[in-house]
Amino acid sequence: MKIILLGPPGAGKGTIAGMLKDRLKIAHISTGDMFRENIKNKTEIGKKVEKILSSGGLVSDDITTEMLAERLKKEDVKNGFILDGFPRTIKQAELLENISDIDAVIDLELSDEEIIKRLSGRRLCKSTGRIYHIIFNPPKKMGIDDETGEELIQREDDKEDVIKNRLKVYKEQTMPLVEYYKNKNILKTFSTLNGSDKACGEIENYCNNLNK
Repeated sequence: MKIILLGPPGAGKGTIAGMLKDRLKIAHISTGDMFRENIKNKTEIGKKVEKILSSGGLVSDDITTEMLAERLKKEDVKNGFILDGFPRTIKQAELLENISDIDAVIDLELSDEEIIKRLSGRRLCKSTGRIYHIIFNPPKKMGIDDETGEELIQREDDKEDVIKNRLKVYKEQTMPLVEYYKNKNILKTFSTLNGSDKACGEIENYCNNLNK
């Protein structure tokens, strides 16, 4: 089963990808992980990527696609894969078609209001990395870590104006992919409003039915 996972920041892509990986017994491939692995292993592509990223540049579509093509040759993808973070644009989707076919595109749906509520409510203990949420998982004393007594912080990425900008960029760059794959009749939308576990179960059933 070869799956592309789409969805705005905060919709639960990473969580659901991890759950689907275990349930469907297929590889979870994220572009971020690919970059880090190649840099760590000092591959030729990794050296190029490290140079680009260290200078503040963006890795080109061609290099990202080349890296993905190498990743898809590995043994752990023989039963399929979940692509998370690629493609992000129509051009990337077209490049992907040159290296692999796709069975299903899963579009995770969640309202902007709910995404802002989820992300802007997160709080972090800097020394331990422990994450709280002011609504869903609050500390015993508001603004204070339960164990260390440190003041909790809000990451820059979790501030409302930053979230709104991330959603704007997502809609401009990635939402056209929804129409692109809808026209190919391989797109299916699932809501994550009622939690990642419920959405994952629905996606798992859908994928299993496609395989029959």
